[in-house]
Amino acid sequence: MSKKGLGKTDIEKVRIPKILLITGYFILNSVLNILIAQSGFSFSGYSEDLPIYQYYKDNLPDLYNSDRNIFLNLTKTRLRASTNLWENSRINAEYEIDMLYRGSGSEITGDNSIINSNRQLIELTWKLVDKKNFSLINYIDRLYLKQDFGNFTIVAGRQRISWGTGRIWNPTDLFNPINPAFYYVTEKTGADAVSFKYAFANFTDLNIVFNPQEKIRNSNYGFRFRTNYHYYDLSLMGGYFDKRVIAGLDFAGNLFDAGIRGEGIISAKNDDLKDNFIKFIIGIDNQFTSKLYVLIEYHYNGEGKNEKDLYEFTRLYKGEIQNIAKNYICLSANYQVFPLLFVTLTEISNLNDESGFLNISASLSATENLTTGLGFQFAYGKEKSEYYYYPHSLYLQCKYHF
Repeated sequence: MSKKGLGKTDIEKVRIPKILLITGYFILNSVLNILIAQSGFSFSGYSEDLPIYQYYKDNLPDLYNSDRNIFLNLTKTRLRASTNLWENSRINAEYEIDMLYRGSGSEITGDNSIINSNRQLIELTWKLVDKKNFSLINYIDRLYLKQDFGNFTIVAGRQRISWGTGRIWNPTDLFNPINPAFYYVTEKTGADAVSFKYAFANFTDLNIVFNPQEKIRNSNYGFRFRTNYHYYDLSLMGGYFDKRVIAGLDFAGNLFDAGIRGEGIISAKNDDLKDNFIKFIIGIDNQFTSKLYVLIEYHYNGEGKNEKDLYEFTRLYKGEIQNIAKNYICLSANYQVFPLLFVTLTEISNLNDESGFLNISASLSATENLTTGLGFQFAYGKEKSEYYYYPHSLYLQCKYHF
């Protein structure tokens, strides 16, 4: 039987599919680029690694049957995506996965990678691995639809609601405040809510928020009216949170060359208005030179206790409150050593029991997307004081944005 070669027609039959494939690729790529451009799709995020060494003082390890020296490594990756759905409508999502390694005997620390929130109605957290020394957790921290109608905007879903003007404490932020001692937490936990905002003018708006709970009668809701008067930002807020009636205000402006801000609330039990307390902050900050920035902030926590034996540590560990005493002060300074190197010193003191912590950190912008840092947090205080139970911590930080 004679052996046949490939004729011209056979060669064309082989080449035509390749040409179609290449042509189809460029057409599909062009179409996708057009669709992405029209949809306004965007994607970003960051990865962060935090090796942490902790040292517990005195007899704390004996109380918890734990080691005095503990090593942890927290790795976080956060992905952000958003896209347009239709005219003046946008959906945003943020997903995070946390890996936490705990050295032997680290029962004191628990799982600090996620701060629980009682403002979330739907469970969107999944523990992929949950062992004594290692946990792998992923969760959706933002997932909301935003619709603009000119001066009127609706946001529905898991979102970040940030009220108040304080730099360290936020009494008027009843949705997702952060404990200032948690140096490893940088993102406010999302709240499941429906938010309405109407803009009367450039610096005047009304924000109404409804945060549903499993039992509708226990749901939280509030409003914040914000405006500007003689170069001062002023806000009035009120609502119903955690079965308590809340009223408050905040302000921010300038005092000569310095910035001044304050905020406060009065909170009363719904069925007994005599059961009430106030919280407020007053702060002042100044950019003394192009390199030196200093902040002082005082916090009065009327919900706190004067006596150490009355401290509500259980509520503190659950994240229901951020502090347990009545009077606090913070002094913070930031200094630019070189154009890309910053050193920050922050001390927070409990004025009632004389405990506190000092955090010293250095941050270097190694590249446009990469930031590295080194920090030390030293906690001090007598036995049974608030910060007595906090460890000394030495930590590294490496954060890459993409």
